[in-house]
Amino acid sequence: MRVLLVHNRYKNPGGETFAANAELELLKSRGHTVDLFEADNAEITGLAGELKTALGSPYSLISKRRMAARITALKPDIVHVHNFFPLLSPSIYYACGEAGMPVVQSLHNYRIICPGALLFRSGHPCEDCVDKAFAWPGVLHACYRGSRLGTASVAVMASTHHWLSTWRNRIDCFIALTDFSRGKLVAGGLPADKIAVKPNFAPDPGVAGDGQGRFAFFAGRLSLEKGIVTVISAWDQLKSAIPLKIAGDGPLRNEVVRRAAHGRIEYLGVLSREQVQALMSEASFLLFPSVCYENFPLSIVEALACGLPVIASRTGAMAEIIEDGRTGLHFRPGDAGDLAAKVEWVEAHPEKMTRMRREARAEYLAKYTPERNYELLMQLYGRAIHARGDSIETARA
Repeated sequence: MRVLLVHNRYKNPGGETFAANAELELLKSRGHTVDLFEADNAEITGLAGELKTALGSPYSLISKRRMAARITALKPDIVHVHNFFPLLSPSIYYACGEAGMPVVQSLHNYRIICPGALLFRSGHPCEDCVDKAFAWPGVLHACYRGSRLGTASVAVMASTHHWLSTWRNRIDCFIALTDFSRGKLVAGGLPADKIAVKPNFAPDPGVAGDGQGRFAFFAGRLSLEKGIVTVISAWDQLKSAIPLKIAGDGPLRNEVVRRAAHGRIEYLGVLSREQVQALMSEASFLLFPSVCYENFPLSIVEALACGLPVIASRTGAMAEIIEDGRTGLHFRPGDAGDLAAKVEWVEAHPEKMTRMRREARAEYLAKYTPERNYELLMQLYGRAIHARGDSIETARA
């Protein structure tokens, strides 16, 4: 099969780019011909560049022409879009439609229904724009990069293509990463009959860890929405002496460094994925305290691959991926006292944690391996190709 993958890279690559790259390599390893059509936000420089991007994000003729040329050159069997925002724009779907190309769109965030993409504002989950024809609350609060102009551009893009039925008529299959995110996207107006659920995957380390390092582990962005403040506050309340290792970077880095100077917390800085995986194999448990919904936290699946139980916020994707009492524990989002209580429980029940380690590894093998992802991906590609064929036949009739 010839596959054209499409991705707009952000200046600070994260889980979306990792997932796109991982699926590209997975397809190649299975013998498919894969081409990558991409843009990079590093191309956006200065005020003029930002203004040009804002004006072009609803519909870019340049991107449409580039997409059409790539389709003509490659003649793919299917187009798989991971991210079109902001440089590529939804105009690429019109190039695909004119060429009769089936299109799959992975939804790595909530951008289509939320200008800020996270359904999060002012320290709490926010769904003010989900049911709006135009996301005026997001514009009012400058949810996209603190800019009302930038947010208005995103809102115009989303509302324009809802009105034009781009999402319904130009995309044959959406991929939501969890049932939770699918529900929010349907509430935001995306066609339920076109949204399938396929999680991302993590490479198999081959052997589960043993947890003999006797420490708790946090790996992620050091920011408000990721709940790092909750973790630090919980460690202030702990009676247990279990040490905490923190890896990552972000706006709250200085606070983490300051707190780490007082014992029991060690700040490790920014680590490679290989270093993180090695620490996951040694850790007693992973902390995932996000106060935002998340979409699909790859670090949780990487932990499951290592047989590492996860103590996660009872909200959004975390509550769906982690089964309380089997593959980890839930705690109330933002509640440092409840998190501290769950850590104390873990310390008091080592035999149950050993069983959770086995269950975590089993959960990974059942749902999140490259082999399982490939199987689901091929099913969805087939579904999209079939749907586009039916659409073309209907148009000809």
